[in-house]
Amino acid sequence: MVASALATGIGGFTTLPAHAVVTIDVNKGTIEPLPIAVTDFIAGDQLGAEISSIVIADLKRSGLFAPIDKSAFIEKISNPDVAPRFDDWKVINAQALVTGRVSKEADGRIRAEYRLWDTYAGQQLSGEQFFGNDSNKRRIAHIIADAIYERLTGEKGYFDTRVVFIDESGAKNSRQKRLAIMDQDGANVRYLSNGKSIVLTPRFSPNRQEITYMSYESGQPRVYLLQIETGQRELVGNFPGMTFAPRFSPDGQKVIMSLMRDDGNSNIFAMDLRSRNTTRLTDSVAIDTSPSYSPDGSQIVFTSDRGGGSGRSQIYVMGADGSNPHRISFGQGVYSTPVWSPRGDLIAFTKQTGGQFQIGVMRTDGSGERILSSGFQQEGPTWAPNGRVLMFFRDAGGGPKLVSVDLTGRNEQSIPTANYASDPAWSPLLE
Repeated sequence: MVASALATGIGGFTTLPAHAVVTIDVNKGTIEPLPIAVTDFIAGDQLGAEISSIVIADLKRSGLFAPIDKSAFIEKISNPDVAPRFDDWKVINAQALVTGRVSKEADGRIRAEYRLWDTYAGQQLSGEQFFGNDSNKRRIAHIIADAIYERLTGEKGYFDTRVVFIDESGAKNSRQKRLAIMDQDGANVRYLSNGKSIVLTPRFSPNRQEITYMSYESGQPRVYLLQIETGQRELVGNFPGMTFAPRFSPDGQKVIMSLMRDDGNSNIFAMDLRSRNTTRLTDSVAIDTSPSYSPDGSQIVFTSDRGGGSGRSQIYVMGADGSNPHRISFGQGVYSTPVWSPRGDLIAFTKQTGGQFQIGVMRTDGSGERILSSGFQQEGPTWAPNGRVLMFFRDAGGGPKLVSVDLTGRNEQSIPTANYASDPAWSPLLE
C-alpha cells in the first residue's frame, strides 16, 4: 500500500494557479515534447537515483516530455527545500524542474517527496510526499510521474497501472501460454497460471483486483474469474459451443461475451455475476462478436458481418439491452476487436486491409477514422486509463510482442517482456 499526503506549499513556497506558464496542450495535433530536468532525489543511498530514473523513464516514454541529460546540469541540488537557481536551469532550456528527497521513517517505511518547479516563472508548481515500503518503491516513482504528468497536462496520468497479458514461450507449434501481469513499463512480471492449459483474452474488472479470462483446461473454452492478489478462481459458467472474449461491464457486475451455437452463428450475451442469469442481446444469423461496453454502460460496440460479404465484419453500436443496433464503420477491409475508450470519445479497433493489419481509432459515430499503426500482423488494442495511449501486440515474425502508441500515432514504444507476449489488457489506475 502506498500512502500520500498533499504537501502543496511545503517549505514556504506557494504553488502557481492553473494558468501557470508551463503547460502541455495534449489536444494539439502536433506536440513538441517539453524539456524537463529531473534531478537525482537526495538520499543516503542509491534509492533516490533509482526513483528519479523511473520518473524520467515514465515521462520520456509518454512522448510529451524531453528529459535533459544530467551531464548538462549546472546547479547541483543539495537541499530540495530551497528554491533552485532558476537562471542555471533556464540556460539549459529546462522549462520545468523536478527535485526531491527520499528518506527512511522510524518504522522502516520509505518517505519520498518531490517538488515541481516552473523555471521561467520562478515558482513551485506542486509538491507532494508519499510513503511506502521497499517493495513499493517503483509504485512511488510511478505515482510521482503521474502527479507531474497531471500538473503539466491537465490530464490524469497512467504510469501507476498494470497490464495483464498472455506470456508465450517455446516453439511456435507447441507454445506454452501463461497468464501474466506486470507494471505498465514491463517490470515486476508475475505469473498467474502454470501454462498447463491454453489461456486467452484476459480482461480487467473495474475493481482492479479481478480479471476474467478464457481457459481450455477442460478441453472446452470456459470463462473464469480470478482474484489477482489471492489467486482465488471461479468458473463463470458452462456454455455450450464456443465462447469468445469476455469483458466486464463498467460497474463490474456483468460479463459480456459472444457465444457460438451449433448452427455456426455467434451472438452476444451478458451474464449477471450475482444472479448468474444470462441475457441474449443479439439474435441474428450473422456472426456477432467482440463486444465492449461504453464507459457509462449505456451502449455496446461489437463487430458483425450482418452487413453482407463473407467475413467482412464491420463495427456496430447498440444499446446495452441490445436495442437499436446500427453500423458505424464503412471503410474498406475487415474490422475487429473494437474497444471503447475510458474517456467515452473514441473507439479503438483492429482493421485488416491490403495485406496489412492496422490499429486505429474512430469517433463513436464512426466518423474521423484514423490509423495509428500498420504492420504485418498486429491486433488487440487496449486503452490506458486516461484514454491517451493504446497497447496492442504485433508479430513481425517469430512471435508476438507488446507495443504502445499514443493518439498522435507518432510515439510508438516497445514494451519489454522476457518472452513473447499477446492479448494485453490495461488496468485502471491503482489505488
